Amino acid sequence: MSTIYDKLKDYSDSDYYGFHMPGHKRNLDMLKSTVPYKIDITEIEGFDDLHHAEGILKEAQIRAARIYHADETHFLINGSTVGILSAIAGVTKKGDTILVARNCHKSVYHAIYMNELNPVYLYPEFNHCAQLNTEVSVDDVREALDKYPSIRAVVIVSPTYDGVVSDPEDMRKILESDTEIQAVIVTSPTYDGVVSDIRALADIAHAHGIPLIVDEAHGAHFGFHPYFPQNANTRGADIVIHSLHKTLPALTQTALLHINGSLASRKGVREYLRMLQSSSPSYVLMSSIDSCIDMLENRRKELFDPYVKMLEKMRGRLRQLKRLELVETENFDRSKIVISVRHADMSSKRLYRILLNEYHLQMEMVAGTYILAMTSIGDTEDGMERLARALKETDAQADERMRSGNCLEETPTIIGASLPRPEVVYNSSVMENMLDEAAISAVPGSKVRRLPWRDSVGYISTEYAYLYPPGSPLIVPGERVSQEAVDMLQWYHNLRFAIEGLKEDQYIEVWMHG
Repeated sequence: MSTIYDKLKDYSDSDYYGFHMPGHKRNLDMLKSTVPYKIDITEIEGFDDLHHAEGILKEAQIRAARIYHADETHFLINGSTVGILSAIAGVTKKGDTILVARNCHKSVYHAIYMNELNPVYLYPEFNHCAQLNTEVSVDDVREALDKYPSIRAVVIVSPTYDGVVSDPEDMRKILESDTEIQAVIVTSPTYDGVVSDIRALADIAHAHGIPLIVDEAHGAHFGFHPYFPQNANTRGADIVIHSLHKTLPALTQTALLHINGSLASRKGVREYLRMLQSSSPSYVLMSSIDSCIDMLENRRKELFDPYVKMLEKMRGRLRQLKRLELVETENFDRSKIVISVRHADMSSKRLYRILLNEYHLQMEMVAGTYILAMTSIGDTEDGMERLARALKETDAQADERMRSGNCLEETPTIIGASLPRPEVVYNSSVMENMLDEAAISAVPGSKVRRLPWRDSVGYISTEYAYLYPPGSPLIVPGERVSQEAVDMLQWYHNLRFAIEGLKEDQYIEVWMHG
């Protein structure tokens, strides 16, 4: 079968002249370029429509469903976020109350805002020795469900971004404690690569007649080599979201949404996909998805076998580090390289800068005590060797300094791992309506003011403050700013982390009344 790219290439090489969008008209003489303009088109005769796929796009989605072992698969050209938004919106109704683990990705909060949902937050327990957020307490869940009988869904990050996996037995107890829960939503693998027991979670959810939605954005490569876990479609999940561009050779923004079984509302999810996805989907992006699927179907062994060999060789070398530490947990995605600085004389930010400035190695993420390097089948032996050598050299230098007592720097006190627990005064959609009304009324003496962090404590935030990646908000609109949250913001700022969502650095816009 020909791919979407093959058909685009044939059309590009033909003598068809386009009196249609896009505006560049594939005029290469004017553009002074061939990529990607030469194959960029709109929905024209013979090329199908993503929102009503009947031809080549339908065939491509069927093929993707087959190799991912899904009943139904949809191409996403707005990234995995649109899949998460559609999945949550498709299983809840406007105004529902949902139980949400406070360390979810920001797209969950956006779904809450868009569907005017009322969140009740659960906070994971914090392990001070490991400096990790652990599981959400079953007792806390039970207490919340008793206090808020209107709760309609539970959204739990399992595992957490720090890699802690929720016990399936805990999930069973949660579901048995309330019969009105409509869905279970988990994140697996995490940004750091830790994987949940999806089969056990699916069995528990299905025993209660509700669907399991898995944000498997970082696991698009799962199931294509025994070195990696099986994908969630094969483990019983009802809706699975994959971000192709994160871990596979596909253009940025490309993703997949899979639907299985009969528990999830296919009609509801499809409707939200049509509303949330662009009405002018990029054929360049869809071609990239299809080419990636073709690669997985026809060149899987050729690509994955040498990659796995390189990856395991590098992991073996990194396990020999003395001061830096290769972080490995019981159930994890071995494509993610997580290096901790807990026992070294430097912060994670310092290690990140050393690798970037001295070795020209760009890491995916720097967090509280670690850095994250993402690998894929696109990596080369030279790239793997450069990373291993850089870490070994940096580790040796740290070891020499620490043995001589001439340390580079003292690792700062870690206060940025445990999540703050601000009071929820209004949900985000109510907060937005209040801001609109205040702007219209133009009451003398503004109800909204932008204050320095230290002066904002006690007031209600009107904006988000979050670290990206991984994208978990520290403050959400409608929450009362706490001293704990301000201290955490300052801690991250001092380490030169990027804090997003705020209109002005070191300031928070707050509601002055209430």
